[in-house]
Amino acid sequence: MGVICNCTDKYQSCIDECNHCAQACHECINLCLNEPDAAARKDTVAQMMECAAICKDAACLMSSDSKHVKEFCQLCATICDECSVSCSKFKDDHCQKCAAECKKCAGKCHGM
Repeated sequence: MGVICNCTDKYQSCIDECNHCAQACHECINLCLNEPDAAARKDTVAQMMECAAICKDAACLMSSDSKHVKEFCQLCATICDECSVSCSKFKDDHCQKCAAECKKCAGKCHGM
């Protein structure tokens, strides 16, 4: 359900999932930076930053009912899938949860 209109209802579950994925990535970044092996997580942290950014942009474009939202969501899905693989390499709980959220978001975006 849209906030002020129902014009974006068709995207609402994907908007919600993109926002949830971005939040998961930001939370995981914070936790990864405080891990003893933070230097080894550099590439994964960068991947999570990219994932969070594109998820927020995708949610914004869906909220605007953008003309190119489907193509953008396909790119978002690709980045979320890559982030999921990267996060899953670390066995701690927060990275495993982030990987699962990214995979879930990729599924929603692929379905657009």
